Amino acid sequence: MADLSLPPDSLFLGFDSSTQSLKATVLNSDLNIITTQLVHFDSELPYYKTKDGVYRDTTVNGRIVSPPLMWVEALDLIFQKLSKANLDFKRVLAISGSGQQHGSVYWQKGSSQILKSLDSKKPLKEQLENAFSVKQSPIWMDSSTTVQCKEIENAVGGAMELSKITGSRAYERFTGPQIRKVFTEKADVYESTERISLVSSFMASLLIGDYACIDETDGAGMNLMDVKRRCWSKAALEATAIGLEEKLGKLAPAYATAGFISHYFVERFGFEKNCLVVQWSGDNPNSLAGLTLSTPGDLAISLGTSDTVFGITKEHQPSLEGHVFPNPVDPEGYMVMLVYKNASLTREEIRDRCAEGSWDVFNKYLQQTQPLNDGKLGFYYTENEILPPLPVGSHRYILENFSVESLQGVKEREVDEFDPPSEVRALIEGQFLSKRAHAERFGMPSPPTRIIATGGASANENILSLISAIFGCDVYTVQRPDSASLGAALRAAHGWLCNKKGSFVPISHLYEGKLETTSLNCKLKVKAGDENVASSYGLLMKQRMEIEKKLVEKLGHF
Repeated sequence: MADLSLPPDSLFLGFDSSTQSLKATVLNSDLNIITTQLVHFDSELPYYKTKDGVYRDTTVNGRIVSPPLMWVEALDLIFQKLSKANLDFKRVLAISGSGQQHGSVYWQKGSSQILKSLDSKKPLKEQLENAFSVKQSPIWMDSSTTVQCKEIENAVGGAMELSKITGSRAYERFTGPQIRKVFTEKADVYESTERISLVSSFMASLLIGDYACIDETDGAGMNLMDVKRRCWSKAALEATAIGLEEKLGKLAPAYATAGFISHYFVERFGFEKNCLVVQWSGDNPNSLAGLTLSTPGDLAISLGTSDTVFGITKEHQPSLEGHVFPNPVDPEGYMVMLVYKNASLTREEIRDRCAEGSWDVFNKYLQQTQPLNDGKLGFYYTENEILPPLPVGSHRYILENFSVESLQGVKEREVDEFDPPSEVRALIEGQFLSKRAHAERFGMPSPPTRIIATGGASANENILSLISAIFGCDVYTVQRPDSASLGAALRAAHGWLCNKKGSFVPISHLYEGKLETTSLNCKLKVKAGDENVASSYGLLMKQRMEIEKKLVEKLGHF
């Protein structure tokens, strides 16, 4: 494989079409970042009137959507920004991308023809305004499909059976239940839909000027794919909607080529016509690639609009919580993942309410409060949560007789409020005690060999210190917190190599022996502290899980 290397002058472009923005990262052949750009939806495309990139429907409980036309316009805008930054598009050999997982786009009949005949003199938005049968795309925050989830699970023989087949039980945000909702409630809209894309395959479709396949890794987040056989599951399709396979198209491995870049971008921005578009995947799989996660003992924690905990495994172990996806850079393995809706926006809400809207004050409160927070535990949900399945609301408890040695005689007492410093610590401790507990329950390593933190909040060293203390291990970070677009650029280079060889090449071939000199290098940020502290957090975690169980029994499955 010695002849397989990236041409010296080549560039690789990676996108991340996330909830709140579209980001671009460009890597050179040494895998170093040469430029990045960002389009922030709320501020740069204000006429869509989104808040945090979404619409919250007040008339339908749990319905949260985004306009696909906004994503279209953002793509044109980010290419303009890259052009103004003097990116030499002719040197870009391959493009790939990351899309927020579970969002679905519904193409109107006849849209493939529109895609194939795009006019490079006109903006994309103008040409695609009437391309969608569903004008607002349901996204990962949507929780309005509880009925459809139950129907799908019942049709295949129960939640565990669906998890065995697809890697997850039915989840409200997953694409299958969302499609079923359209099929059962808007039959005419479903009938008029020619193709259903995920956000990832939707963005790839714009680039190749034709419908792109759904990649196997992102396809696993739909409750529709047989995760072991990597093909659509007949039982899951039949449980969801009639004639669905034709509307979904084919699946493809994450490293495969979706096609060449379309004439629209060649003429409009000066790409070479043989520039490859490598399959786009989900944001978490791309983060896994960007973090170069390759050891089963490692865990990654992504801290963004959603928080995720993920690792890799060779086995598919069905479970009623968490998810199993194919590993995007290893056709033989899987990635396992836990997802939390209440993440950065919840942290910001508490910062604004308790810390004068200042991260400096927030961090000062974390520094001046003690580990274990004197037995004060908090549950904070500004959105309906996935894990545990609890509705919007806050719950605060003081543990009486709590000691770091024992849980004997501990009783919780519910209270209405904590003082601001205790509230801040209760939020952060609560979020990561929950992650540790559910990760252990899901069979992830305990303690992990190390944790690699990414996402916006991974820049906060006070939060990283707490993660290290709670999990009892070293915490590393990557040079840039946006690992999804970085991972997408890396996957573009990987896909180019696989295409050149004509078969799969291990991704490690790209950075073998030179990881420390690339933008992919992870740095140790917090060394593991006192084992006794992690052990004490283990006791507090058990107490928290007892309270969580009672809350779920009382309020859960909203």
